[in-house]
Amino acid sequence: MANEIAPKKNRRTLILLLVLLAAPIIASYALYFWGVRPDSINYGELLEVKPLAGTASNMGDQTIFRMRQLRGKWVLVSVDSGKCDEQCQQKLFYMRQVRLIQNREKDRIERLWLVDDGKAPAPEIVNKFEGTLLVDAQNSDLLPALPADASSRDHIYVIDPIGNLMMRFPKDPDPAKMAKDIKRLLQVSQLEHAMGTDQKH
Repeated sequence: MANEIAPKKNRRTLILLLVLLAAPIIASYALYFWGVRPDSINYGELLEVKPLAGTASNMGDQTIFRMRQLRGKWVLVSVDSGKCDEQCQQKLFYMRQVRLIQNREKDRIERLWLVDDGKAPAPEIVNKFEGTLLVDAQNSDLLPALPADASSRDHIYVIDPIGNLMMRFPKDPDPAKMAKDIKRLLQVSQLEHAMGTDQKH
């Protein structure tokens, strides 16, 4: 009799365990199909996380530029013509200000301007946004990898410290909301780094 009860008990335990494991998946599908969407706390649009790899040319010294050179840093990316009209300069200004607002953490952020038409920016623009990496990305494999509804010139993109493209900001963004997103990303990545260091010790 005891031998018959044991398999039944084990079977019930297994079924219960499977139900508990499947519950979050079932709930998420149910919420999705019922149209329930939790409010996102981020301002920028999260993208499918994927490595942004490729080569181009540094406009300053004509050396080869590789995305892996920026590993370890958060990167704000703007795509635009070297002529750099008002909207282009506004993006570069926002990128600079968002970085400066991070205070002591600002050195963890790089700014990258992918020039998509091969035209060299005017010296006054280069000086105005000193510290921004200028890369001639015309005909490179970097540009097609940047998703956009209309044009990649409409967005400021974010690349994480391991080289993954993971977020983009809308056209004519709110710099205060951008700064909050970046601050949150810096805090989370700092925490992950600290936890990883503790585990090694």
